[in-house]
Amino acid sequence: MKLFSALIIGAIFGIGIAISGMANPAKVLNFFDFAGSWDPSLLFVMGGALVTTAIGYQIVFRSQSKSLLGAPFSIQVKNVIDARLLMGSASFGVGWGIAGFCPGGAIPALGLGYSQTYIFVVALVAGIAFARTVSNRALKTA
Repeated sequence: MKLFSALIIGAIFGIGIAISGMANPAKVLNFFDFAGSWDPSLLFVMGGALVTTAIGYQIVFRSQSKSLLGAPFSIQVKNVIDARLLMGSASFGVGWGIAGFCPGGAIPALGLGYSQTYIFVVALVAGIAFARTVSNRALKTA
């Protein structure tokens, strides 16, 4: 049941990404081009997602302590802004601005068959592996 739920949720997310244009790197890059052909439509996509999520969290967390499948909610409680958070946020933003893909938009875009999407996902996985290696080594020496 958990695997089926993940498949349905992933499909809904992927369809939303495709409909919103977040799987199109040209549209995303135009969103970041304030001095040129700025396209503010993704601002509405992100704003709509933020409002929907905020309302959904309030409803779900007030009414139940576990998910519909019985698993406990896992909520991040760390609220410290540290170097790791800043570096991760900066690399995410720079990568998104350069490539026109965010990880959430790239995975559904794999189904479109564009080579640039595959290159991005391979680079994404390599970057994750590199970051984990560096992080693990730093923890061992500390």
